[in-house]
Amino acid sequence: MRSITTNPRLLRDFPPRRRYLVGVSGGRDSVVLLHWLVGLEYKKLVVCHLNHQLRGRSSDADARFVQKLASKYDVDLEIGLRNVGAIAAREKLSLETAAREARYRFFAQVAKRRRCRTIFLAHHADDLVETFLMNLFRGAGITGLSAMREIATRRVEDVDLTIARPLLGAWRGDIDTYVGKHRLKFREDASNKNLTPLRNRIRRRIIPYLEKTIGRNIRGNIWRAAMIATEEEKWIESLAKHSDLQDVDLSVEKLRHLPTALQRRAIMKWLRARHVADVGFEVIERVRSLLDRDAQVAKINLPQDRHVRRRAGKIFLE
Repeated sequence: MRSITTNPRLLRDFPPRRRYLVGVSGGRDSVVLLHWLVGLEYKKLVVCHLNHQLRGRSSDADARFVQKLASKYDVDLEIGLRNVGAIAAREKLSLETAAREARYRFFAQVAKRRRCRTIFLAHHADDLVETFLMNLFRGAGITGLSAMREIATRRVEDVDLTIARPLLGAWRGDIDTYVGKHRLKFREDASNKNLTPLRNRIRRRIIPYLEKTIGRNIRGNIWRAAMIATEEEKWIESLAKHSDLQDVDLSVEKLRHLPTALQRRAIMKWLRARHVADVGFEVIERVRSLLDRDAQVAKINLPQDRHVRRRAGKIFLE
């Protein structure tokens, strides 16, 4: 088992003397991340906690726990409140998706207010493996399979948020060992035992079954595949950057001259930049169908009552 080690790149790219945000839910992983960063002399941290209002008094208790934790380490604190259940119903999203989107919007608002565009998150190696499998089962391409990176940039509203995941090479067992060694207290989320969410079923049923049946280091192999996918994704992104297709409208002619893979990439980036929810293969292919010279339809429907049209050689959103 590997221990939680310090990547020299972390200290080089994110010097401890600067201010950073850190997402802290109060759970085991984020408590370890905060303790670890404080131990590395990161003194200008801003702890960010979003109360999702999904677990009643337990959610309020999580917020109070994080407040005490920030006080203990003498770091700044930002606590937000969002009714994620109502957001999910209104925007027709799953609870997991609504919660994730609400968190990133909250992080972006704090980043803007604090003039700090970098946030540390506590995702670890097991999270990466689970996300890889979730996206694989959903039919994702390389973009989805490499969705969780050590360092990534995500545009949220008008903020370019840099996301750093320094624990992505550490396993859940490493984190448990760290908790025991430093006798850290944390909040247990009872919903992690609920097998309805796909992630929990993958974590508690599918991965153990694969390990028992195949008898190999399944998690390690999947983690390696995700790392390979990430490097390949970076290379494809470097090609897509030169396609000059991130304007308000997409040029039909420019898209037609691109290889299929870059067409899909350009459309995906364009839709995400305009906050279109659940941009998957089917949505991208429907937009791509507008490039067909023989297409009879010049309009396609998107989630949340939005539409993409083709007119006068341009593809635009309305």
